[in-house]
Amino acid sequence: MPVADYQTYCKMLDRAREGRFAYPAINVTSLTTANAVLKGLAESRSDGIIQVSTGGAAFASGSLVKDMALGAISIAEHVHRAAERYPIYVALHTDHCQADKLEQYVLPLVEETERRRAAGRPNLFSSHMFDGSALPLKDNLDLAVKLLERFQRNDLILEIETGVVGGEEDGVRAEAAAKLYTTPEDTLEVARRLNAVSGARYLLAATFGNVHGVYKPGAVKLKPSILRDCQEAVVRQYGEAARFYLVFHGGSGSELADIHEALDYGVVKMNVDTDTQYAFTRAVVHHLFRHYNEVLKVDGEVGNKKAYDPRQYLGEAEAAMAERVKKAVEDLRGTGTTLFKA
Repeated sequence: MPVADYQTYCKMLDRAREGRFAYPAINVTSLTTANAVLKGLAESRSDGIIQVSTGGAAFASGSLVKDMALGAISIAEHVHRAAERYPIYVALHTDHCQADKLEQYVLPLVEETERRRAAGRPNLFSSHMFDGSALPLKDNLDLAVKLLERFQRNDLILEIETGVVGGEEDGVRAEAAAKLYTTPEDTLEVARRLNAVSGARYLLAATFGNVHGVYKPGAVKLKPSILRDCQEAVVRQYGEAARFYLVFHGGSGSELADIHEALDYGVVKMNVDTDTQYAFTRAVVHHLFRHYNEVLKVDGEVGNKKAYDPRQYLGEAEAAMAERVKKAVEDLRGTGTTLFKA
């Protein structure tokens, strides 16, 4: 199916919250990793989200160019074409764009969508994340409201973050004194400010001890009850219609029980990056170790072209990453939930 349009994406999110499951949002950096996500979702009969970070997008544009917007557009154009061959819906999202990169990343992509819409073409991306979590809450929401007003006019969904996800991603590391836990007071202000934009849709990444990176199981100490408390506060103040659609960042090392509890409190999207990176790279390393004398011209030999052809080890990497996507779908209770009807 084509990339999900706005109405389909909204229906996906509504269905996930009602059914207490979530969509894996998988970071990609290339056509091969994007194809791995499509394969894993299709084999799981699950819809999902393909997302591109600022660093991933810069990489996708080439090491000489390093143009974030260009790289993201290139991946998105591929997904728009390739997704039509898969019996699922997929949304396209950009991940963790901080305030100082809006002019280089998200805004050029919104402009591209506006050009496409003016020409009668579908949106390039389905949603974008503005990460203003390093700013004071007022400054964060001032920028978020302006973005949401523009997004509302263009059938785009906004993701914002309050609190800070620990660890490091794309070279951005949270400070040791960072506020790792969102409070009910934070979320009441989010609801007050953003719900004033009539007809707009947004996602909230509320932090509850989340950490980017790779950790042994049990090393990350999450407090999903924070999500419950925040939801209860906003419903009490503004009514059931204000209940949030929540995003879970930094799931690596999380216990399955914590993930499921977060789903019960309204998480509809969970970002997956570290684990799929590892699955992809492990397959490449396994191939190279297994065929060491074939991929290198050792002792004057010529090697084996079939072994060092990138299609061989990248194909194995794609398959391995797809299997990790399927595991993410299963963990998020999403297997067999696609909206697509053949």
